[in-house]
Amino acid sequence: MFRNIIGAISIVGYFINTVFWVIPIVIFSILKLIPIAPWQTFVSHILDGCATSWITLNNLNQKLTSSTKWQVEGTDSLTLNDWYLVISNHQSWVDILVLQRIFNRKIPFLKFFLKKELIWVPFLGIAWWALDFPFMSRHSKSYLAKNPHMKGKDLENTRKACEKFKYKPVSVMNFVEGTRLTTEKQARSAKTFEYLLKPKAGGMAFVLGAMGEQLHKLLDVTIYYPQGIPTFWDFVCGRVKTIQVDVRIRSIEEILKSDYYAMDYFENPAQRAKFQQWLNGIWAEKDLTIKTMVEKGE
Repeated sequence: MFRNIIGAISIVGYFINTVFWVIPIVIFSILKLIPIAPWQTFVSHILDGCATSWITLNNLNQKLTSSTKWQVEGTDSLTLNDWYLVISNHQSWVDILVLQRIFNRKIPFLKFFLKKELIWVPFLGIAWWALDFPFMSRHSKSYLAKNPHMKGKDLENTRKACEKFKYKPVSVMNFVEGTRLTTEKQARSAKTFEYLLKPKAGGMAFVLGAMGEQLHKLLDVTIYYPQGIPTFWDFVCGRVKTIQVDVRIRSIEEILKSDYYAMDYFENPAQRAKFQQWLNGIWAEKDLTIKTMVEKGE
């Protein structure tokens, strides 16, 4: 009962904090519509500051309402002045709160690639646009079959939309498994990994194709919950005793120059297979990392 009360108080705190910051974010989002490049850049920095402060207060909420022990390795050399692609295993919505907490004020505010249609979502669409969330344009295979002249246009349009990141550091997040881990999903998938779902290379390849030359480092994140995968309610109630996170830094330049990734990923089946094999190798390392964490906790 006590923990449920703590959870309710924590959720009220999240709600108040979100309402408090969404007001200036929406206001500055509208102001950013003024088509003057220096002004838009200035407003972008203010908006990122609002989003960062929102996360900071969320983290304070967590510290006041829970006694979770955080074991984080690999974040000491991170900086706010670099360009990152962040990939991670995905088990729960709590993962997003974990990533926001461990990276807040250490790397640029985390952004996700969004479908361009989401820009029309009331309030959120303009906020995502103002916060420089990358909107991607993707055409279906059936559409491209009927309109072959549009082949490659989606990547080209997304690349143009991301040009602003040449001058402003950014962190782009991608859950390459494509969905959250559950026992049922793991049972339906090929049992390649003991603790993970098989990664999907397409999303990561699209980000590299659109922004590869602008990004500098790959942050390979492994999240493990020793007491089992928590729900959001478990987390806000303070029932999560320990969270372990391992961060490994890899060079984007080395990936782009390697023979397992090429710009013709989407047109070349052999290249797709090669890149998928490389990503599977990264996931095999991640699986071993979690296995080590499990064995240390036994």
